Amino acid sequence: MNIRSVLAPACVTVAFTVAMSATAHGTGEAVTPSFEHAIPNMPGKSLTAVVVDYAPGGASPSHEHAKSAFIYAYVVSGAIESQVNDGPKRTYHAGESFFEEPGSLHRVSRNASKTRPAKLLAVFVADSDDKPLTTPVK
Repeated sequence: MNIRSVLAPACVTVAFTVAMSATAHGTGEAVTPSFEHAIPNMPGKSLTAVVVDYAPGGASPSHEHAKSAFIYAYVVSGAIESQVNDGPKRTYHAGESFFEEPGSLHRVSRNASKTRPAKLLAVFVADSDDKPLTTPVK
């Protein structure tokens, strides 16, 4: 059993149970907190999920993640172009996923389409007091 087979169905469910307002960063994307809960068998760790909706051609600014945050990303719809650290740029399509190690630099995160929206579910496992989970890089 791999992480994708365990988390993918749960992540899709979480993506459709959005509970809080979206915040826009002015770059054609909106981030909506979806779920946050302490992990009972991992004291000091929490699981946080956010949905990132990209307008056609939309992008997230380059950003770093919290030093404790492991991220599992699942493309709910559309296609997302991503580059983490010095790795290659890659396009992920609906149903595909990727992960980011703690402290990663997310150089590129954008909708691969100029005409269709895209949606990404990002699930963070991080120290409960490690905030913010994402910091823009200038």
